[in-house]
Amino acid sequence: MSSPDNRERLDILAAKLNENYEQIELLNALGKDKLPDRDRIVEIIRAIRRLMFPGYFGQNDFAKSTSHYFAGEMLSSVIEELKKQVVIALRYHNDSEESVEEIKKRAEEICYKFAEKLPEIQRILLTDVQAGVDGDPASSSAEEIIFSYPGFNAIFIYRIAHELYLLNVPFIPRVMTEYGHSRTGVDINPGATIGEYFFIDHGTGVVIGETTEIGKNVKVYQGVTLGALSTRKGRLLTGVKRHPTIRDNVTIYSNASILGGDTVIGANSTIGGNAFITESVPPNTRVAIKNMELTFIGDSSEAGSGESGLWDWVI
Repeated sequence: MSSPDNRERLDILAAKLNENYEQIELLNALGKDKLPDRDRIVEIIRAIRRLMFPGYFGQNDFAKSTSHYFAGEMLSSVIEELKKQVVIALRYHNDSEESVEEIKKRAEEICYKFAEKLPEIQRILLTDVQAGVDGDPASSSAEEIIFSYPGFNAIFIYRIAHELYLLNVPFIPRVMTEYGHSRTGVDINPGATIGEYFFIDHGTGVVIGETTEIGKNVKVYQGVTLGALSTRKGRLLTGVKRHPTIRDNVTIYSNASILGGDTVIGANSTIGGNAFITESVPPNTRVAIKNMELTFIGDSSEAGSGESGLWDWVI
């Protein structure tokens, strides 16, 4: 147990924190309506993943003979659970005089519109899988990409979140993609527009900003940033195109940064690793950093030790 002196110290600290709760509204979201439940949203993602790719995730009892019942039950469950979270999100952002019943009705319509998009999302995801098969000689099968590739998992979560973003659902799309970010190391804003046959190889460190537009058959490697130029305007740029446009059939190699809303990478182009681009690139162009000179210096003290020399390199 704490000593009397330490209990008094704790009481003082608790009083200071409570004072902040009372004075700073941002600290206490419950001052309005409660926020959506992140854990429930993650469960919804997992349920949709199982609905899209039955047999890969969760229980492995899927059978084609009962697929109709499986799809119906899963859809019903997803819509019901999603509706609860959408209602909470809409209530929190309710700046009009909508009643609770009106919000519930709007949430239900949003969820059914979202559900109607699922077959098309599934079709597009299969093109992303094929892009992985075509683009990664290390992949042994399409099944391996679906089941284990972090880049594909990030794309899957993005495509789900993007549809909710288009339906103007607050909070939930960003919660989804930030969950994907934390799981895969790939940060895709739900507002980005990404075409079919998209493949992220390796994945770690990829960043794709909100107003990015990506065409079909685009491949990016680890560490690629499709970002905005930093300014002091902040929220004044909300809704303004701040991120680049990538046309069809473009490959962007590792650690390249392509920045700015006016920057367009033309179709059939290749961007080399570590490139830093803030202006447009014409179609059918290969961009590469000039080869850097490497200076190698051997450590003579290691000679005759039976081990290879210690090498330093200067770029």
